[in-house]
Amino acid sequence: MKAWVRAGVDILLHNAIMKRHVLIFGVVGGVLIATLQYTEYRFIVIEHSVELYGALVALLFSAFGIWLGLRITRGRETIRETVVVREVVVPAQAPAAEPFAPDTAQQQTTGITARELEILNLVALGLSNREIARQLFVSENTVKTHCARAFDKLGAARRTQAVLRGKELGLLP
Repeated sequence: MKAWVRAGVDILLHNAIMKRHVLIFGVVGGVLIATLQYTEYRFIVIEHSVELYGALVALLFSAFGIWLGLRITRGRETIRETVVVREVVVPAQAPAAEPFAPDTAQQQTTGITARELEILNLVALGLSNREIARQLFVSENTVKTHCARAFDKLGAARRTQAVLRGKELGLLP
């Protein structure tokens, strides 16, 4: 029985020494890891301080720029374009006995070509550039070019102004 007791005491004593060794190794390992982390931190801060300060300054200026931009733009009111839609009553007309013929003298005076007049008639009907291009089998850019030239010759900035001016000159029905 004494041998068995002796073996148990050795195991317990061995476990206590083992626990002490594990504890010492753990503490020493932790101190070494903390030392390495501290030196790595110092290395990063000291060796890369220019980059860190540059990044910090860039971050501060970016934040200041965003703040200033928001402050400036919030104070201004946004300019909005208002579109007014009106209903226009057009009196019914008796069917014309003869079809409309544009005033050729006015056409020559203004310098509007037959194609520009044709496109101006389609604009007066309310067709878009894309619809006019499909109907005439030309590109949309060609329609835009003809419209711009006709508007310039009529002294108009918009489609409605061009149509009104064309009617005043007797070029459109």
